[in-house]
Amino acid sequence: MTQRRPLIAANWKMNGSVELVEQASASLNSLAVSAAEILICPPVIFLSQFPKSDKYKLGGQNVSSERSGAFTGEISADMLRAAGAEYVIIGHSERRALFAETDAVVLAKTKQAISAKLTPIVCFGETLIERQQEKTMQVLAQHLDAVYAAHPELLRHSVIAYEPVWAIGTGETATPEQAQQVHAFIRSHLSQYDKEAALQVRIIYGGSVNAENCAALFAQPDIDGGLVGGASLKPAEFAAICLSAQD
Repeated sequence: MTQRRPLIAANWKMNGSVELVEQASASLNSLAVSAAEILICPPVIFLSQFPKSDKYKLGGQNVSSERSGAFTGEISADMLRAAGAEYVIIGHSERRALFAETDAVVLAKTKQAISAKLTPIVCFGETLIERQQEKTMQVLAQHLDAVYAAHPELLRHSVIAYEPVWAIGTGETATPEQAQQVHAFIRSHLSQYDKEAALQVRIIYGGSVNAENCAALFAQPDIDGGLVGGASLKPAEFAAICLSAQD
C-alpha cells in the first residue's frame, strides 16, 4: 500500500500578527510530531518573521501567474521562494469567488509555482447548489481536467486540496464518509493522467477542519491531511490537529 505522509496546512487568510507568529512557532516547536508534515501559510509579510525550524514549513496563500513585470501588488513565485516559502495555495475558493480566478489562471499559477520549485496546493470544490444538484463529481472532473489533462507532468509536483465551498468558514463539514467518497473519486480521476502519480499525490481536506472532527477525517484512506482555516489561528487547537494526524 502506498504510504503518503500527512500534510497539515494552516491557512491564516488575512489574519495574523507578530504575536501570533511567536505563539504559533513556539507551540509547534514544542510538538513531538514526525509522521506528519506541518505547514503554515500566513500573510506574506509575516513569512520572514518566522524563525527557521525543522518542525514546520512555510507557504504563501497566493502567487502571481506572471514571473515578473508591471503588476502592481502581485507577488511572484520566485519572491515567495526567496522569502522562505516552500509551498503556495492556488485556486482557493475565496480567490475563485472574490477575485474571479478561472481554471486557466489556476493552471498558469501552478506552472509558475512549480517552475520556482514551490509545491502548489491546488484547490478544488463544489458549491452548495452544485452538491444539491448532485453535480459534485462532474464539477470536480471539469476543474481537474482544466489543470492536469493537458499537463499531467504537473501532478507529480502538486498537492490537491478538496474544499467543498459550502463548508468553508461555515462550521459545516462534510462527513468523513462524504469526504472520503470525493477524495477517492479525485484519486481515481487523476489516475487517467498518471496512475503512479495519482497513487502518490496527497489529497487533503479543507472545510471547517477542527480538533473535534479531524481524527475521523484523517482516518479515511484517501484523506492525507487538512487545509485548516479558522482553527489554525488558535495555536493550541492547531497543535492538537497536527498531533491527530500522526495517530
